Amino acid sequence: MFRLFKFSPFANYTTARRFSVEIRLHCGQAACVRHLVKAREVFDIELAALRSVQRQLDESFDAAVETCLGALKQRGKIVVVGIGKSGNVGAKIAATLTSTGSTAVVLNSVDALHGDLGIINDGDVILALSYSGESEELLNLLPALKRFSIKIIALTGNLKSALARHSDVVLNVKVPKEACPFNLAPTSSTTVTMVLGDALAMAILQARGFKQKDFAKYHPSGAIGRAMLLKVGEIMRRGERNAIAGENLSVKEALLAMTHAKSGSLAVVTARGKLAGVFTDGDLRRHMATDEHLLEKPLKHVMTRNPICVREGALAAEALKIFNERNIDDLIVVNARNEPVGLIDSQDLPKLKIM
Repeated sequence: MFRLFKFSPFANYTTARRFSVEIRLHCGQAACVRHLVKAREVFDIELAALRSVQRQLDESFDAAVETCLGALKQRGKIVVVGIGKSGNVGAKIAATLTSTGSTAVVLNSVDALHGDLGIINDGDVILALSYSGESEELLNLLPALKRFSIKIIALTGNLKSALARHSDVVLNVKVPKEACPFNLAPTSSTTVTMVLGDALAMAILQARGFKQKDFAKYHPSGAIGRAMLLKVGEIMRRGERNAIAGENLSVKEALLAMTHAKSGSLAVVTARGKLAGVFTDGDLRRHMATDEHLLEKPLKHVMTRNPICVREGALAAEALKIFNERNIDDLIVVNARNEPVGLIDSQDLPKLKIM
């Protein structure tokens, strides 16, 4: 037996519309979950590929580094060659090498046969990228390359390929599988090739004794250049913006000095002007809860002794490192006599574009 219900057409429309919205929301949430699952799956596959290639590293890597070092010592260069996605990865590897002091250029394997071979000189090293090791454009280039007195380092996933057979050093980038569901699109293989290129560049950097100051020389612009080239003395607050007080000054007077300097801290000095401590907003908050006579207390009773400081001749990069490692807001700058001469406020760093 069936019961009959009467529905208003408006009620039917409203109910149907609400039901449709709920279905779309439910489907949207389900789709988001599926997307996240896929993303994590890709990460897992590519991380597994990286671990696999890491285990494959052997003395061939040492040989590759020494080969590159030999060329660079003779004022040769590293010529990176690849096609398609390998060519894109090769461009990034060449950029990393160049920015860390190892001269590297990219050679288009197609244009090379139409005049661009002119960038190659005897003594250079060819870094050839091809996962299959059988890329036609790259193989067509090999006979022309062999006319030069050069060494070839191959990054390939096929150790029996033509490229591997014609190379002096072979680095194995074979991966268990690509992240592509069809195991076709270069994904895991390009990731491990790029990381291996980074490893090669960093090993060469270390072997050549490349220093921080050398890095600054190749990065004169941008945040890296500013942090590397600027000195602490050029970015610190000084004069009226650098609050300094004697250790016998009261907390109340110290707060007025900090307010005048628009600073969250104050350098405390001895009678001889040497740095004795620092008093900050944080010190004020910590002591206020337990000391109702805090404002009358001399700074020497409430200051933080042996504060972190930096010399005025240090690089701004050193100050930036201290901020990152010590989790502080202000950094006192001292001279060779341990006298406070300035202050670096962490809030100033973004304005100076070194952070």
